[in-house]
Amino acid sequence: MSADLHQLLRSLRVWDPEVTSLPGFDPEAAPGDPVALFVEWFAAAVAAGQPEPHTMALATADAEGRPDVRTVMLHGADADGWAFATHAGSRKGHQLAVRPYAALHFYWPVLGRQVRVRGPVEPAPGEQARADLRARSTGALAAALTGRQSEPLVSLEELRQASEAAWERARREPDAEAPTWTLYRVRPEEAEFFQGDAARRHVRLTYRRDGDGGWTKGLLWP
Repeated sequence: MSADLHQLLRSLRVWDPEVTSLPGFDPEAAPGDPVALFVEWFAAAVAAGQPEPHTMALATADAEGRPDVRTVMLHGADADGWAFATHAGSRKGHQLAVRPYAALHFYWPVLGRQVRVRGPVEPAPGEQARADLRARSTGALAAALTGRQSEPLVSLEELRQASEAAWERARREPDAEAPTWTLYRVRPEEAEFFQGDAARRHVRLTYRRDGDGGWTKGLLWP
């Protein structure tokens, strides 16, 4: 490690009180379903001014079991699972085709909170994917129409031309379809809610599926 990087790391603080508020969290009062707690925490992150609280890390694995991770956007969370979308031909799309299991991670440092979710992944019906795409912005549609996600790119000029054509079509055809655009849902087997504590007595509440399809709550050592 270089001396400059070491000094820079040493200068940083975790949960600086000037920008971070660590709220209390009573796991005994948490709802019985993780989606309900997620919605509550998500709303709190938005109210606290957390930048882009709807972004999350998505971890998958390839056919050999090698892990991969990237940041994607949350498209919803309900009884059907946590949803995100991508092209079926993308790297993550290929990985989910051979290993349909994933983990999600949200980090909201303004509140010292994390949420982790993992479970099997299922593609939603095509009409739901099309409706999801129609509900998004013109820019999102243009990006979907550009396509070829994760394929080799010859030059930035090639990207510019394809993107401009996609933007033009998205403005002209707001209901245009992107055939490979797929909505995926992570159906959680486990969810963890982490609340940071200044004294490092962090609270970790887990939800795990029980044999009856409900949830069992428990605590973990930090």
